[in-house]
Amino acid sequence: MKILVLNAGSSSQKSCLYNIEGNSLPKHPPEPIWTANIDWTVSEKEGILTVKAKEIKQTITLDRNNKAQAIPQMLETLTQGETKVIGQLNDINVVGHRVVHGGIKYSEATKITPDVKAKIAELIPLAPNHNPGHIEGIEAIEKVLGNVPQVALFDTAFHQTIPLENAAYPLPFEWLEKGIRRYGFHGISHEYCAHRAAEIVNRPLSSLKLINCHLGNGCSLTAIKDGQSIDTTMGFTPLEGLMMGTRSGSIDPAILIYLMGEYGLTPDELNTLLNKESGLKGVSGISADIRAILQGIKENNFRAQLAFDMYIHRLRSQIGSMLAVLGGLDVLVFTAGVGENAFLVREKACETFEFLGLKLDKTKNQASPVDEDIATEDSSVRILVIHTEEDWAIAQQCWHLCH
Repeated sequence: MKILVLNAGSSSQKSCLYNIEGNSLPKHPPEPIWTANIDWTVSEKEGILTVKAKEIKQTITLDRNNKAQAIPQMLETLTQGETKVIGQLNDINVVGHRVVHGGIKYSEATKITPDVKAKIAELIPLAPNHNPGHIEGIEAIEKVLGNVPQVALFDTAFHQTIPLENAAYPLPFEWLEKGIRRYGFHGISHEYCAHRAAEIVNRPLSSLKLINCHLGNGCSLTAIKDGQSIDTTMGFTPLEGLMMGTRSGSIDPAILIYLMGEYGLTPDELNTLLNKESGLKGVSGISADIRAILQGIKENNFRAQLAFDMYIHRLRSQIGSMLAVLGGLDVLVFTAGVGENAFLVREKACETFEFLGLKLDKTKNQASPVDEDIATEDSSVRILVIHTEEDWAIAQQCWHLCH
């Protein structure tokens, strides 16, 4: 079975193709036979499509004024040129999509119908940086591949188990009835990492109290108990919680009222401010990329140091919040771009929890660990770095639904 996965981010479109042979899934994630990434952040004038297949890497420039052609152009590389891996696009059996916001309607992988697509579009105001890209991807596949089965996996689905007292906001009850509540995000990653963590520590997931730190351009923590999400830092939208690459995370809501009243900012301007101009980028004035922030610190840049210190402070505070909800901790997991690669972030995050008996092995931490335990042998809490495999998690669900 050939499974195409589309994973749309706020400014990118990551895709891959898996070829699953036989009547069962492999135990460990296989390498895709083709990967592609569309990046719109490199230049204000153009996008960059990077394709890898058969040990060949190809870079293609995309027209920023014609974004609708980007996905069809990406799909052409599957059947043409040096990156050709299939004879024709009709060889693809199913297409899986990561969808950020599914509200409370969807708790599992779902075949995409007109009604499902309409619901994803309806939820665009709650995930304005992501859901439009999902619709774009779904419609591009419809145009290019016709009636191929398409499946949606929702980042909100894993968090359906959060107790209502943790999910509800302290607003008048009628707003909860209108759907104003904590939904949570990064659920595909959080669920995958929880299962992988149980494998690594060789214990049943149902026996673990676990905090998963998904730290990328978007960041969220999830408290997982008995294999279920019981609290998470993102909320009604992916804006709440931790300080992120360009997102502010949680701030005093009265700041928004003040900015509207004193400076006349519109809702659209506030949305841009909070989602695209804040976080590491806004504080540092350098970049949303933690690597650029760390370089700025080496150059004695005050704002870079401030951005990093704020990032760590908020990360520690939210880990503490998840600890309180769990009532203990067996495993602390770091994953996603920052969590997997920025050893200094892991080190600083762990420092203040040594009173729990949590002990980081600094040598292991700095050795580019992948799916490894970086705690000392006598640590009371296991500390894992896990390479999140959202795409493979999506492919697995597609296989189960369509096999």
